[in-house]
Amino acid sequence: MSGFEAAGGSVLGAAGEEEARDTAALLEGVLPRELRPLFDASFVRSHFLYEQFVHRLVLQVVRETGLEDALRDEGSTEDIALRAKLAAASALVPLDWILRSLAARGLLAEPAGQGRGRYRALGPLPVLDPGAVREEQLRSAPTWLASYVLAETVARDYPAFLRGEVAGEDVLFSAKRLRLWIDYFSNDNGLYAVNNRVGAIAADAWLPPSGGIILELGGGLGSGALALLERLETAGRLGEIAGYRFTEFVPAFLRRGEQALRTRYPALSALSAATLDMNRPFAEQGVARGSVALVYAVNTLHVARDLEFTLGEIFQTLAPGGRLVVSECVPSTVRAGASSRPRSGGERWRRPGSWRRASCRTSRACATRRHASLWPPSALPVQGDRSRATETPPRVRRGAR
Repeated sequence: MSGFEAAGGSVLGAAGEEEARDTAALLEGVLPRELRPLFDASFVRSHFLYEQFVHRLVLQVVRETGLEDALRDEGSTEDIALRAKLAAASALVPLDWILRSLAARGLLAEPAGQGRGRYRALGPLPVLDPGAVREEQLRSAPTWLASYVLAETVARDYPAFLRGEVAGEDVLFSAKRLRLWIDYFSNDNGLYAVNNRVGAIAADAWLPPSGGIILELGGGLGSGALALLERLETAGRLGEIAGYRFTEFVPAFLRRGEQALRTRYPALSALSAATLDMNRPFAEQGVARGSVALVYAVNTLHVARDLEFTLGEIFQTLAPGGRLVVSECVPSTVRAGASSRPRSGGERWRRPGSWRRASCRTSRACATRRHASLWPPSALPVQGDRSRATETPPRVRRGAR
């Protein structure tokens, strides 16, 4: 039981602080030097807080959908959905994630000898107030609040989604929700910015001294590009890039992303923006083979319909010696007092659990390609496959650990 579960009430106080300090100290000995400031005790505790917040939202959804009653007797995901009168077409995948996350926290039993995938409540589920976690986050690190607003807003519509009364696209991507995504996919959001910062460090390290063209996939609202361009600017390397091709599939995101980049870098003549669908041949969309020095993708490749196809297109796009830099949200195996934690992801949060599958598929696929390396090697385990690329970027290798 973590400090947060032990606290459990309306006032969290110092819950989780010792665990966060221990985990940050553990990461200090694992991560390359340039990454360590990103994962200090404050970040780790905020990470723990957010997990607890999502857990408490899940408990609310369970109560509001009648799932608690449906869990009194053992059943499969399909059985439980039927008892709670949920819509099988939309509910089964997210419900499976909900049940697995509750089981991982010791709230549901998975009867021995029955195989995985059958669940029963061990007793009444706890009633925990998400607001207490939000207040503690506001006190300790308010830059994370955009993530809280998004999660809380989506959670309010989740019961209707599980019952089939509203489509997932309407819950997540209706026009009225655009402001939430702008605030979430931002370098001002403490939860999300770390993805961009890690990616920018790696891209700077791998970009050849001669520069070349950078192709960004799934650039969204532009925060990943801004993080990379700002890092290159600080290093005095902006003039090295022959082109920065910012691409995005969603037109509204593309327009806003390009606007953010041109506002910040009005004199950057190397910048261009265009629609690109990673599920179609790149050459048909104006990206010539062997033309790119670095392909950059932050929280993007996990939504590829056919990852092998998309990676094949990427590697055909790379010039000799070119690199693919991928920064993805994946479960970490490094945690003091580790316990299982819920994860959602996949097709814009509609396929929970696929972050882990995507990370493993990407690892295995990249390990077979001559241009690809995984860095830092300890951060991306390859499940079911012992092969792992472990080369370290040239400008990080010396004195990195």
